[in-house]
Amino acid sequence: MTLPNGTDLTWPVTAAIRALSMDAVEKANSGHPGAPMGMAEMAAVLWRGHLKHSPANPHWANRDRFILSNGHGSMLIYSLLHLTGYDLPMSEIRNFRQLHSRTPGHPENGVTPGVETTTGPLGQGLANAVGFAIAEKTLAAQFNRPGHTIVDHRTWVFVGDGCLMEGISHEACSLAGTIGLPKLTVLYDDNGISIDGKVEEWFGDDTPGRFEAYGWHVIRNVDGHNPTAIDAAINAAIAETTKPTLICCKTVIGKGAPKKGGTEGAHGTPLGAGEIEAVREAMNWHHAPFEIPADVYAAWDGRQKGSAFESDWNAAFEAYTAAYPDLAAEFLRRMAGDLPAGFADFAAAQLAEIQAKTDVIATRKASQNALNIIAPKLPEFLGGSADLTHSNLTNYKGATPITRDPAGDTVLYGVREFGMTAIAIGMALHGGFLPFVATFLVFSDYARNAVRMSALTHSRLVHVYTHDSIGLGEDGPTHQPVEHTESLRLIPNLDVWRPADPAETFAAWVSGVSRARGPTALALSRQGLPVQPRTPEQLAAISKGGYVLVEPATKPQVVLIGTGSELKLAVEAAAALAGEGIAARVVSMPSTDVFDRQDRAYQDSVIPSDIPAVAVEAGCTRGWYKYVGRTGAVVGIDRFGESAPEKALFELFQITAKHVVEAAKSVI
Repeated sequence: MTLPNGTDLTWPVTAAIRALSMDAVEKANSGHPGAPMGMAEMAAVLWRGHLKHSPANPHWANRDRFILSNGHGSMLIYSLLHLTGYDLPMSEIRNFRQLHSRTPGHPENGVTPGVETTTGPLGQGLANAVGFAIAEKTLAAQFNRPGHTIVDHRTWVFVGDGCLMEGISHEACSLAGTIGLPKLTVLYDDNGISIDGKVEEWFGDDTPGRFEAYGWHVIRNVDGHNPTAIDAAINAAIAETTKPTLICCKTVIGKGAPKKGGTEGAHGTPLGAGEIEAVREAMNWHHAPFEIPADVYAAWDGRQKGSAFESDWNAAFEAYTAAYPDLAAEFLRRMAGDLPAGFADFAAAQLAEIQAKTDVIATRKASQNALNIIAPKLPEFLGGSADLTHSNLTNYKGATPITRDPAGDTVLYGVREFGMTAIAIGMALHGGFLPFVATFLVFSDYARNAVRMSALTHSRLVHVYTHDSIGLGEDGPTHQPVEHTESLRLIPNLDVWRPADPAETFAAWVSGVSRARGPTALALSRQGLPVQPRTPEQLAAISKGGYVLVEPATKPQVVLIGTGSELKLAVEAAAALAGEGIAARVVSMPSTDVFDRQDRAYQDSVIPSDIPAVAVEAGCTRGWYKYVGRTGAVVGIDRFGESAPEKALFELFQITAKHVVEAAKSVI
């Protein structure tokens, strides 16, 4: 079959996808053959007829972004990458789901060339795609100029029934329809099957109607195994200029498998040798496992076409550079993820100025002050809050919502914590932006799996969480985080900061925007906190995550470790102990994650193993025993809070300087 644009889709083209997918799953004795086999025609039409990409350069700036949201069907994207000429040899296809292979069980960015984001938790790839599309639209508005279009690409997403059942799909797609993202196209693999069988028993939504209500362009009832119909639907999506598009493709899971096709048996288990042989016979595919004929490789090879795409863009960018040299240099800097020249020196100077101020302010306010300082230097900021902007204080001077100006720098997410966080991952991975998102710390639970995914994808973004303890007071235990800071510290590759005053807050922001491969979470107070005096050396040491803030005149008998709003309690307790002749060192620990990355010698110099220690934090105590040991003590809270003013709560839960003093005496 040949499409109107001349793309050849004769049977070996789609058969190659089905063969590679079922063979790799069979060899691994693990995986999901049904989705790749059912989406073969959808993939072939898109990748061979419409996708603008360059296999030789997976990071080409103006490539289309393709996201396989139903990531369990990973052999689909691995087959496509291999066949079109990416650096994914057959040895890696054979090594599917094996240790250290470039073909892990679910797609992972940074592992497989051509994979844009890590998918598998259903619905999140779709939300990432909304972020990719927002990034494209906003970047185009910021950089394109009349006669010079350097940002012009599309975002394509494959989703399954499971993706659209997940609540995150509602959050992300509602926002996408409201904003209007015409270069976002979602192809829905509507096969009606999931692990438990036919989804009609539990998923009876009018999905096309739902998306139309969101403001999407919807194309219904497309035969997902008819390349001509799929091609026509994609062309209609491209022609739409104001709305994102959902293409509903009716498919058969495990297409071609005579017994398991169309059933849950094709979803998540190998087909078996007999069924595979029957599929080969039905497809007239008489080749050994992992054998692809030369003519099929030739038909799929996208390197020449991709090189032409890239060459044309390079010429256009050369002309753009001649016309707008400063903009071109800024575009390259931002897409590379580099900070502006001199940013580190600028930040150091600002930190010294901030330390000189003595105002008692909440760290959420200190964060807003930091944004007002940093934002003019970082036009790549693309921030937003889940309808709590004026509580999180993530609004800064000149911040402009993209709904009011496409070249703006702020997204009004509405009450969508999970969707917001996953969308921001897409923005970060797209390139050109440094997103931050915000909500109350207690509501990080709503977003938690996306927070985890931000760490797994090595996304450079900042999670701003305010109202960080029982210190928020009267709103009560539903809004008072207790376990949340410690819970976030458990996520690998997530740097959690709980700063104690403006200097530490600014240093935390600088650390967050400077991280090249990972997210940062800031836990910020609602209540005002005093400024702690520091020497220039102590200011510099904040960046190490933990440092000595108060050193007694004589050898310390106890180390008091404080963080966030409780650092002041450690300082007050040290003074009280000094009055009783007990020498206490105070350690400020704004980030245990960063402190743990320091060398052992530095860690031991701050918290010596031969001196008893006490930690104080208005949160769960468990994690602090890593630093105080079995013979140390922790002053904290291991139960839910109460509704009352802040001061009454700290007294009730015995998180006071007096109780820190008592704990110190108990361990000496």
